[in-house]
Amino acid sequence: MTTPHIAVRATEATDPTNPTERILTASLLVAPLLYLAADSTYAARGWDDPAAGVLHVLGAIAYGFVVLRVAAWLPADSGLRAAVVLTGLIGLAGNVAYGFDTIHMSLGDTALVDQTGAATLIKPLGLFFPLSFLLIAWGLARLGCRWQGVVVLVAMLAWPVAHIGNIAALAVAVNAALVVAFGSLVWSPPAADSTAGRDVERD
Repeated sequence: MTTPHIAVRATEATDPTNPTERILTASLLVAPLLYLAADSTYAARGWDDPAAGVLHVLGAIAYGFVVLRVAAWLPADSGLRAAVVLTGLIGLAGNVAYGFDTIHMSLGDTALVDQTGAATLIKPLGLFFPLSFLLIAWGLARLGCRWQGVVVLVAMLAWPVAHIGNIAALAVAVNAALVVAFGSLVWSPPAADSTAGRDVERD
């Protein structure tokens, strides 16, 4: 009785003309480009540059849509899908916080990472960002996007090294790799039979 409804929902969820799908798919290119611009600006002007902070915040928000994009490709009953959403949205909050922290520093305020007490919350939240994308790398591999998964995996292992260690050149290289990996998925997304089709079969 419910199978036709399930099939319709699965088809709608993967329809590239769906406005929501367009937004989510566009984020695969917009997010890494914004973050590449942010880290390139950091590299050129320093880690307390206000323009870089603004780009950082916008890129972090855009990466939240990337989380939802990849999660939507995974089977609805997948534990990995739930983990990607959970860690991704927490990581979004932490990443945005670091961007605003840069803006605060540009105004002469003390960085939250140098404070104690409640300010230390920014650190674990920030680490959820690379954690969520390690899970996304796993998800991409399961979806058949193996080389993209490998690139994202390597980039996210280098991410905390570059950003915690303030290694600007490495940060730029990491973001360039993510532009290639995620950007390629705009034109070559996972095959339909590896995404929505599996949801229908499992239900």
